[in-house]
Amino acid sequence: MPELTSLAAFALIALGMVLTPGPNMLYLVSRSICQGPAAGLISLGGVALGFVFYLFAAALGITALLMAVPYAYDALRFAGALYLACLAWQALRPGGRSPFAVKTLPRDGNRKLFLMGLVTNLLNPKVAVLYLSLLPQFIDPARGHVFLQALVLGGTQIVIAVSINGLIAVSAGSVAALLATRPRWALVQRWLMGTMLAGLALRMATDAGR
Repeated sequence: MPELTSLAAFALIALGMVLTPGPNMLYLVSRSICQGPAAGLISLGGVALGFVFYLFAAALGITALLMAVPYAYDALRFAGALYLACLAWQALRPGGRSPFAVKTLPRDGNRKLFLMGLVTNLLNPKVAVLYLSLLPQFIDPARGHVFLQALVLGGTQIVIAVSINGLIAVSAGSVAALLATRPRWALVQRWLMGTMLAGLALRMATDAGR
């Protein structure tokens, strides 16, 4: 099992990333606004299945990589820090766009909603980097089975992502209406997320290897 401090730090990163606008959030918000919360939750089911696929694929690959390649931990750590810094810049840069300002989409059936949620997540580079670059640095082979640690960390991320995205899907319409009349709130939200992600990137880049 991973250390409690490592698990808490990874959970914080997962929370920061799920709150940062990306393909998953944009798709879920779009569907929720266009077809209602139920459509957003059906789409979220497909997104969740994509997380499970990435979790097992990454857990198997990370186990082999950390055992076979010297300095793999440091390489993945710096790649993850760079990606977090890019996410922070996207949130803080002038002209950043709120994920709740979305275009109208055509109505789709439940099956297509689920499949599009799955495909959107499988093609989401943020999720790929999370599992391939960020997750490995929180795994300590000295603490036991690497595969089991990856499952625990990945499972934590899935719970956080599904919970937050579920809340977003249910409340997307209300939040979109609120931010439309109070643009400063959207600006504050972006700066809070960007600052947190920048701090996490700095911590990751300066963290000594195990």
